[in-house]
Amino acid sequence: MNEVRISTPEGAEATISLFGAHLMSWKTADGKERLFLSQRSALDGSAAVRGGVPVIFPQFATRGDGPRHGFARTATWRLVEQANDWAELALAQSDLQRNHFQSWPRAFELRLRFELKADALAVRYTVRNTGQQDFSWAGALHTYFAVAEFDQAKVDGMPFKGALDDIRPATPQLRLDTGAGTLQLEQQGFSEWVVWNPGAQGATATADMDDSDHRRFVCIEPARVDKQVLQAGAEWTGLHTISLIP
Repeated sequence: MNEVRISTPEGAEATISLFGAHLMSWKTADGKERLFLSQRSALDGSAAVRGGVPVIFPQFATRGDGPRHGFARTATWRLVEQANDWAELALAQSDLQRNHFQSWPRAFELRLRFELKADALAVRYTVRNTGQQDFSWAGALHTYFAVAEFDQAKVDGMPFKGALDDIRPATPQLRLDTGAGTLQLEQQGFSEWVVWNPGAQGATATADMDDSDHRRFVCIEPARVDKQVLQAGAEWTGLHTISLIP
């Protein structure tokens, strides 16, 4: 996979694959990896990556007639601009033909901008309707957070138990105790938080996970689960910021 790397003078690092505009790794200045990535995940562009931060567009899960979670996570994006500590990637309707996908019949452009600080990461997700017709879309940043032990991790002080597939109304922020530090999760523009973990049975049934992988992560993602209309010529922006709390 072609990758983009950004870093800060304090030692924070992030790696973004052009395949899916997928954030593969994020290390804070203390050198700790904050994201989970399955060792069984295909990393050759043949399938969506299991872990990191998959980008969901234009449908959530199977809530539409397209591929599960849409095509953005399995398309090759373009690097638009990059500096030491930030990078911006783009995907447009014209790129789908280059990716040998069946063209989505709406003119659009997606932008993902990753900005890195010593102990924080911000992801700006922009959807533009560049055509003459309104279209409906859904999306999310499906973030796999690494945890020391799933059943000991907590969100806003509440521990996790068993398989999870919760959709919660969006709040401005959440706190995640990973067992290796506390992260503050903030969102703007999204309408839900989705909290997900397959549990032991789900991990065993998933080909690109080890049987014990469910113990090593929890997904907490800012999302727009149900499709909403974006008018012709309009733009939507969502922001996801993750900060390490001292």
